[in-house]
Amino acid sequence: MFPTLSHCNYPYKSQNPILSLAAIFSKTSMPTLVIVESPTKARTIRNYLPKDYQVEASMGHVRDLPQSAGDIPSSIKGKKWAKLGVNVESDFEPLYVIPKDKKKIVAQLKEALKTASELILATDEDREGESISWHLYQLLKPKIPTKRMVFHEITKDAITKALNNCRDIDEKLVRAQETRRILDRLVGYTLSPLLWEKIAWGLSAGRVQSVAVQLLVKREIQRCSFHQGSYWDLKATLFTTNQQNNSSQFFESQLVTLEGIRLSTGNDFDPKTGKIVAGNNVVLLSESEAKALKDDLQDQTWTVKEIDERPVVRKPAPPFTTSTLQQESNRKLRLSARDTMRIAQSLYEQGYITYMRTDSVNLSEQAITAARSCVKQLYGKEYLSTKVRQYTTKSKGVQEAHEAIRPAGSTFRTPQETKLNGRELKIYELIWKRTVACQMADSRQTTISVQLDVGNAGFRSSGKRIDFPGFLRAYVEGSDDPEAAIEDQEVILPPLTIGENPQCNILEAVGHETQPPARYTEAALVKTLEKEGIGRPSTYASIIGTITDKGYAQLVNNALVPSFTAFAVSNLLEKYFPDIVSPSFTSQMEQTLDDIATGAVPWLPYLKDFYLGEKGLEPLVKEQKSQIDGNIARTVLLENLDAKVRIGKYGAYIEKDNGGEVVTASIPKDLTPSELDPQKVETLLKQKTAGPDEIGKHPDMGEPIYVLIGPYGPYVQLGEKTEENPKPKQTSLPKGVTPENITLEIAMGLLSLPRTLGNHPKTGASIQASLGRFGPYVVNKKGVEGKPDYRSLKGEDNVLTVTLERALELLSEPKKTRSNSKSKTALRELGAHPEDGEIINIYDGPYGPYIKHGKINVSIPEGQTIEEVSLAKALELLANKTPTQKNTRRKIKSSTTANPKSDKTSNKKTKTTK
Repeated sequence: MFPTLSHCNYPYKSQNPILSLAAIFSKTSMPTLVIVESPTKARTIRNYLPKDYQVEASMGHVRDLPQSAGDIPSSIKGKKWAKLGVNVESDFEPLYVIPKDKKKIVAQLKEALKTASELILATDEDREGESISWHLYQLLKPKIPTKRMVFHEITKDAITKALNNCRDIDEKLVRAQETRRILDRLVGYTLSPLLWEKIAWGLSAGRVQSVAVQLLVKREIQRCSFHQGSYWDLKATLFTTNQQNNSSQFFESQLVTLEGIRLSTGNDFDPKTGKIVAGNNVVLLSESEAKALKDDLQDQTWTVKEIDERPVVRKPAPPFTTSTLQQESNRKLRLSARDTMRIAQSLYEQGYITYMRTDSVNLSEQAITAARSCVKQLYGKEYLSTKVRQYTTKSKGVQEAHEAIRPAGSTFRTPQETKLNGRELKIYELIWKRTVACQMADSRQTTISVQLDVGNAGFRSSGKRIDFPGFLRAYVEGSDDPEAAIEDQEVILPPLTIGENPQCNILEAVGHETQPPARYTEAALVKTLEKEGIGRPSTYASIIGTITDKGYAQLVNNALVPSFTAFAVSNLLEKYFPDIVSPSFTSQMEQTLDDIATGAVPWLPYLKDFYLGEKGLEPLVKEQKSQIDGNIARTVLLENLDAKVRIGKYGAYIEKDNGGEVVTASIPKDLTPSELDPQKVETLLKQKTAGPDEIGKHPDMGEPIYVLIGPYGPYVQLGEKTEENPKPKQTSLPKGVTPENITLEIAMGLLSLPRTLGNHPKTGASIQASLGRFGPYVVNKKGVEGKPDYRSLKGEDNVLTVTLERALELLSEPKKTRSNSKSKTALRELGAHPEDGEIINIYDGPYGPYIKHGKINVSIPEGQTIEEVSLAKALELLANKTPTQKNTRRKIKSSTTANPKSDKTSNKKTKTTK
């Protein structure tokens, strides 16, 4: 029987009082073994522990529910609950296994325990960290005194204090984490197979993930159904003359009323009709009316009718929680939630910041003192708040660390003093500024509103004056440069008096169009999830990562754009399992899980009712499974389209009846649901029925050149695809070139790539220009260490016309690191891979330093330092890495069809492009 809280003894509770620090320091015979999660954390904490302490890393979780069939013990495989990894027939007992890649680590920890006099479990202080410590205890079965040590920062004072205040493992926290883990497994492993059968292989459902996807889809549906409205107004540039120096002072004014009636704005339009909302008493100007009004007012007298000045006091935002750090990092730095948490984790483990998984905005007295000291030293006493600012956490069920994210220690290192660089420096600077600003004085501002009359029209000018910047000197939300942001916030109006007659310099009619609801950015999605009480902020990064990894959304200009697959999955779940995608239901579930953590709600009855109850998930899935038609589930119906969108084995495609024959065409992967209009449908289908558009014939080869649209977007092709010529030359269209504006000359140029520009003046090597997966580039065929040296072309460069001189100029510039590890700064750049030119870097990962090339990672051999790894050695290690058995098995499995009959039906008469 696999252990759960109810089946295992809890950690040893020492009968002796906690040892004093002096006693701990005096032990010399056998070391005290301290276990943390990562090597980085181990290296940092080792600096603050006595010499006879041995610190080892568990490399994260050492035990978990099985992730694949290969992880399930043979003795259990025959049981119907085995795939779940949870024995729903025996009080939801979880099946815990040691992953294959962790068996060596567990063996090493057991070996270290043999010579230890004491065991200290020093994993993170949240629920997950508590769970890791519990699993370590269950696996290691220590017969020596065992303690749980927690701290929220890795500094000497914090570690010393933690050593003197060890405790036992918190049973309630472990139980809460286990219940949450079981619940997530039940939802994911019960619904995901249904999605594989009815929609497509490899899809997943999740307790929080599916709600997040639904939010994205709902917003995209609003965009699809949006009808644009248009309206016009007038904008004036006025000026007054300064009598002292006879200079003109200009300011702007906007038309707001006409004959005393308010002018329409974007808020007055119904997004579903594009018309003014019924009952709104506003004036809607057309273009001709706006221009006629402009001519009528052009020579009339302007008079200042009213001036209103109001003082405004702004208070600084509280210090960061996990959620607000993710939001602000996304807004300011364009970092994803996943990247932000990885960088913050690294900063915490290196001792730069406090623990980064927290719902609390509270600051300790130590932190407040440090922050106020920074304010006095860097900005002066006048910028210090008169009273200490204490912030109260408003989030329900705060269960994580009990302090906000802040710089570590009793004194705050300035960003410059840390010697950090890259993204780590930017995140630390963000946290430092926010923490310091929260103890600064309020910002005092004055808003100014000036009403002006001209003829029968009323205009308004608005200004803002910052009388005292206060905390804005250190931190402005959404801006990297506080000083520049202060200037941007000020709108200075000239001194005006009632009855004054400013002169009109420019009066123009301005047209406006209403805009559809904005898509969710990661920051906006995180904010909404937290506001609705869905999930935990510490899990948002992994949730959003899963959404993008599974193809439910792609990131376009910092916005999360849902895919057609997301539409199909959300439609199915909303129709047959509405509670799963209901924000209110999921929020209520989250509250129940928090209540389980406090002991207010028993965990077992809740799980039984949720999964096996009369309206439980298992009976509901069995009941609904037969009701779900796979063809309907794979179909996405969009407004204003007479064609169907279906989800196929290779992605989304259009299907339309054409005289009794079903014609299909692949939808380009970067084409979003709201962008698929009748014109694009017609273009894609025309390519299939009438054949591709011929631009012309190649003058030298005599073959036709076609422009086509495939799954990855538009491209040009030389000649037709035949049995004799199965792979005609194809080249994707570069950014800015569309099928509508491509010419024969441009197409010939693209098909001629790569272009040889000449030879390098020093090495004599060939210099070429071409297109690659990251866009247009130039390459020196024999660059660094005789290997190809690549540089991306910049916005003003054209791959078809770039000269040798320009290429040499680009190649002389320092190379920018590019890798798929967007979240990390490379420890070392080794050079370009000879086959594709992509940079090979070394990164610091949770299991130690590793080499990365594209999507391939390989660990640095044990005993070898980062400095000792050469490009040649890295190429050797990468070449020797072969797919693991697990990956091979997954690859084979994914190529099979979950429902052959269903797929065969859906692909009948299907024609594909490219």
